[in-house]
Amino acid sequence: MSTAPPSPVAREWLFPPGSATRRVIGDPAALIGGISALFLQALHPRAMAGVDQHSSFPAEFWPRLQRTAGYVTTLAFGDLATAEKAAARVRGIHRRVRGVDPVTGRPYSADDPDLLRWVHVTEVSSFASAVRRLGLIDAAEEDRFLAEQVRAGELLGATDLPGDRAGVEEYFAAVRPELVASPVAVRAFSRLLLAPLPWRVALLTPARPAWTFVAAVAIGLLPDWAKRLYGIPHLPGADAATTAGLATIRAGLLAFRRATGREAPPR
Repeated sequence: MSTAPPSPVAREWLFPPGSATRRVIGDPAALIGGISALFLQALHPRAMAGVDQHSSFPAEFWPRLQRTAGYVTTLAFGDLATAEKAAARVRGIHRRVRGVDPVTGRPYSADDPDLLRWVHVTEVSSFASAVRRLGLIDAAEEDRFLAEQVRAGELLGATDLPGDRAGVEEYFAAVRPELVASPVAVRAFSRLLLAPLPWRVALLTPARPAWTFVAAVAIGLLPDWAKRLYGIPHLPGADAATTAGLATIRAGLLAFRRATGREAPPR
């Protein structure tokens, strides 16, 4: 009889080690892409109505941001069972979020597959474009990431999700007539740009300009058509400045990770 210890049960992952998802989400540049996605998401009136009417600002700003980041990383690096539980909790919250959008006069619900598709595509495309902007992934890996993320979107009930860059561009072209920089969107834009800082952070002299810099880079990552909707002019050198700013923030986040002894996310 063998006296060897039993083999450990293999864990089942939503996104296994070596996946494009882990490479993209594990990079600090994706965090800035996620902030850029918030500016982009505000342009959809019915999607924004749910956020505006069912969350408290400024009290909920940072907790909401932390919950969103926690959910994304749970799906990217957690096992399948943990990811499914997290998605089930979010679906439960979504079932309670419904109302009437004051901009279009149309009803909305957070579990509407169309609105889930909007949130999903804006998020994953923003994550990927930020990381690729610094040359950290190529076009093929970006497509692999987008294809993998279809599974994440479907966990929340989204349907007809694009699985590559071409599909993302087709989707944005189709949804663009619904997008508008409404007063609600402009208010959300200002909230993000001038986000309330926790008092402990606010005591640090560079905290406010640091966040303004991060927000400016996130705005710079927006697609050109989104900037035009917000009335943001295209200035010479703006793209190069955004890329340089993104690289600076990423370097700072990596330095902070090393200084605090935090481990990098498992790839």
